[in-house]
Amino acid sequence: MPPHGARELRAVRDETVARLAAAGVPDPEVDAELLIGHVLGLSRGGVQAQLVMGAELGEADAAALEPLVARRAAREPLQHLTGRAAFRSLELAVGPGVFVPRPETEQVVQLAIDALRATAEPEPIAVDLGSGSGAIALAMATEVPHARVWAVENSPEAFPWTRRNVEEVDAPNLELVFDDLANALPALDGRAAVVISNPPYVPAGEVPADPEVHLHDPEAALYGGVDGLDVIRVISHRAAGLLHPGGMLVLEHAETQSAPIAALLAADGWRAIAHHRDFTMRDRATTAVR
Repeated sequence: MPPHGARELRAVRDETVARLAAAGVPDPEVDAELLIGHVLGLSRGGVQAQLVMGAELGEADAAALEPLVARRAAREPLQHLTGRAAFRSLELAVGPGVFVPRPETEQVVQLAIDALRATAEPEPIAVDLGSGSGAIALAMATEVPHARVWAVENSPEAFPWTRRNVEEVDAPNLELVFDDLANALPALDGRAAVVISNPPYVPAGEVPADPEVHLHDPEAALYGGVDGLDVIRVISHRAAGLLHPGGMLVLEHAETQSAPIAALLAADGWRAIAHHRDFTMRDRATTAVR
């Protein structure tokens, strides 16, 4: 018999999945197991191993799990509940005030990493404009250790998260600055090999459907003006100043924005403009050469 107040873990897991599914959570099985893992200090794989072994959930752990499940059922982001977000090989601190990094951005940053690795420069310079959680900059710094990386953030709400993650990862080749994107890092003009950004690109009138996004992601990280391209225009001009000839700009964007972004970049004098699809075959990024 289970100890007093304990319950079979599989039953708790199945009930949690049902509650989250009824609330419209997109991946209820994943989120249920990650929330249980958060309470128990286990990975998702560890939770699954406990399920196979017929483990039980103690009364105190069940009490800790209940409010987390209720908040997730109310569509508060999972990452706000656990305080962490996975990004490539990193585990980043996130919460209210900062954009939660998305899996599709892992593919976008690969374009920048590949460009840094391909350059003949002994210490290529990369700049992440609008760094948010620091995910992109930290991925470049840790995966291309001979590069010198600058992370630029201009949001007072997001910057403490950027700084926390930079301090936690402690990559010696990364510098963090709080600055306006339009005028950032003038000392690097004409020296960067890569400039990358995942800017706010949602048109102002197109509110995202998911409550996790429109209720919890910061508006400054979502909306890019009437056509969604206001910040991309700023980045196009600033990146042109930062990059040396032959340097690459990498932009993440919505799948419907490839054509207007290509026109914008062409008008600004960029060359070799190319679009890149994600694993779902949707245009997710555009690159261009200075």
